[in-house]
Amino acid sequence: MAKATGIMEKFRTVLKALYRGRSKRAARFRFALLTFDFFTISFFVVSSILPDSGWILAADIFIGAGIALDFSARLWLAENKVRYLTQMATIADIIVMVSLLAVVLSDELIFLRVLRALRLLRSYHVLRDLRSRNAFFRRNEEIVQSVVNLAVFVFVVTALVYVLQVHTNPQISNYVDALYFTIATLTTTGFGDITLQGSSGRLLAAIMMVLGVALFLRLVQTIFRPQKVNYKCPDCGLSRHDPDAVHCKHCGRTLNIATEGG
Repeated sequence: MAKATGIMEKFRTVLKALYRGRSKRAARFRFALLTFDFFTISFFVVSSILPDSGWILAADIFIGAGIALDFSARLWLAENKVRYLTQMATIADIIVMVSLLAVVLSDELIFLRVLRALRLLRSYHVLRDLRSRNAFFRRNEEIVQSVVNLAVFVFVVTALVYVLQVHTNPQISNYVDALYFTIATLTTTGFGDITLQGSSGRLLAAIMMVLGVALFLRLVQTIFRPQKVNYKCPDCGLSRHDPDAVHCKHCGRTLNIATEGG
């Protein structure tokens, strides 16, 4: 028993070094996890619009095993396990694993595949790690973060439309139909060729129209608006300025923002 305990403690030490260490080996390990997350998110988005097939089921099993191993390791290393289990990214991973298992057990539950869009929440952790080791992400952090927020928002709303309408609305037969309706509604374009059925559908459409004005357009604006830099003005505290600003727009204080090039 003591020998087994010692082996488990050594293994835990190795995992802690890989997940939290600063060595080159740990950096390569975390980069491998980032790569896995990126391809997992991409696969879930693409497979949502593809017909079911054997290779998708095999990929589901492989990805599910990978997510389960990563989830178990993070839970084992967590100092506060309750706090870890209540994080949004952790809850998203649990939902994704349940959806993977449900689809493997029964084809009738295949609609749960759309819930895997929640895996996009893991991308926040991807960006957090990339920020510390990639200059491009540090320079364009706000734009990249806005793109991620927009993607999470669109795909989660699309998931709601698909799950609530696919069995009752003949106009929505696949994920692409739900995505098309979502984009048309959030952008307030409203072509009218697809409408949601029933009281719940109309209520969801109304909520989406409000969100389209209040949130969706705001996220798009943050992506395409002129880039700002973080530099706190010593006098008034304004922290967002144009990259080539010489004076603070609020108080006129002369600024000394570091720039690249000569």
